[in-house]
Amino acid sequence: MGVMRLGHVNLKVMNMEEAIDHYVNIIGMTVTQRDPDGCAYLKCWDEWDKYSLVLTPADEAGIIHIGFKVEADSDLDAIKAHFKSKSIPVEALDAKVLPLCGRSLRFNLPSGHEVWLYAEKETSGTAVGDQNPDPWPDGLKGAGAHWLDHLALVCEFNPEKGVNKIAENTAFLQEHLQFKLTERGVAGPEGDMLVAAFLTRTSTPHDIAFVPGPSMGLHHIAFFLEDWNAVLKAADVVAKARKNPSLTPNRHGMTRGTTYYMFDPSGNRNETFGGMGYLAQPDRPLVTWTDEHMERGLFFLGGDNKAFMEIYT
Repeated sequence: MGVMRLGHVNLKVMNMEEAIDHYVNIIGMTVTQRDPDGCAYLKCWDEWDKYSLVLTPADEAGIIHIGFKVEADSDLDAIKAHFKSKSIPVEALDAKVLPLCGRSLRFNLPSGHEVWLYAEKETSGTAVGDQNPDPWPDGLKGAGAHWLDHLALVCEFNPEKGVNKIAENTAFLQEHLQFKLTERGVAGPEGDMLVAAFLTRTSTPHDIAFVPGPSMGLHHIAFFLEDWNAVLKAADVVAKARKNPSLTPNRHGMTRGTTYYMFDPSGNRNETFGGMGYLAQPDRPLVTWTDEHMERGLFFLGGDNKAFMEIYT
């Protein structure tokens, strides 16, 4: 019982056509469907599900929900029963309520972020197919992102008032959905205050991360690229298109990934994340970053990155 992998993210965008242009021509995704409510569904070339990103028209930017896929339909029943036994509010929904998916569960993390679980989603295959495939397809646009890799959520953090939704979310995912904590940032006089958390259900350094802020929100969604050269190309694509960069290319000490950040036209932050970092095997020891090394953990190559933690949607 538990989550198999990250399935999709649903974002709010203020101008749909500008948003589609960004995710198609900058990130390199493909639109697979539009619905009567004006939402757009997109996927990367190396993804087989019908979508990994949903764009919903709205008056502000931000996140609506996160979708995680479970391994089997029966897992939904087991998770629902477990949640009920722990008095965790959860809603069971029929097939197709979550577009193109089978039946699903909906609940909220302690931080307030909405999560959907599902076992079935319509597929359309990768752009290279599964019979004698080429390493990449022709006609890639923009950065040519392979897949949606992870996301980072901003969680309310106010130690003076005893509020730490990072710690609550982390404990929730570990206890109830069997996530593995791969890396953490700690602070405080005793070094026991959790200020950042990276968790996974796969073999990557993180499927989801939690970082501090005055209120809940979205810090970024991240797309996988093959290597450092691909990250540099993503930066070139953004500069050539005269779009909105967030930071210059860098490397994370945490997770070891090479990275470049940008904003979509609504202000949602995107990351292009290069390389696998490491294999997060079940018995891999937990990595801890202490307060005095946090900036190096965040950006290994240094730089003035104060606004990185202050700006989110």
